[in-house]
Amino acid sequence: MDRVALTAAALYAVVLLRAGGTFAVGWLAGAGARRSKLAGRISSARFQRAERAIQRWGAPVVAVSFLTIGFQTAANFLAGSMRMPLPRYLPALFLGGACWALVYATAGLGVLDLLARLLAAPTAVRVAAVAALLLAVCGVAVHLRRRRCTRSDD
Repeated sequence: MDRVALTAAALYAVVLLRAGGTFAVGWLAGAGARRSKLAGRISSARFQRAERAIQRWGAPVVAVSFLTIGFQTAANFLAGSMRMPLPRYLPALFLGGACWALVYATAGLGVLDLLARLLAAPTAVRVAAVAALLLAVCGVAVHLRRRRCTRSDD
């Protein structure tokens, strides 16, 4: 088994456990909230409509959340707390988790290989790479600042 496949398999196991655990914690939190003082608010018609919408249409959101940064945990927790049925949640978890594992295995290993080659390179190459990275970061920062300034002038 090659390195990318092995890394992807390990990452897939990690994401299934992590996201599935987050879903389970959300499910338990939602069950606890339904038995608490929040039960009155949770039983409102508006909340019930939102819960039904998430139960029915939340699976694509869960699957796509794996390709985002920072939204994945919230989507899985919300799916659990809103009692998304497992037959809808599990396919989204398996598909989204597979995409996440493949992206991180390929791009992640590529970055690690690049760093290893850079560390093995002569000092002049390392200094040039760091300088290029700093120039790129500064260029992006200047671009974003100018864009923000032109938007506030409008």
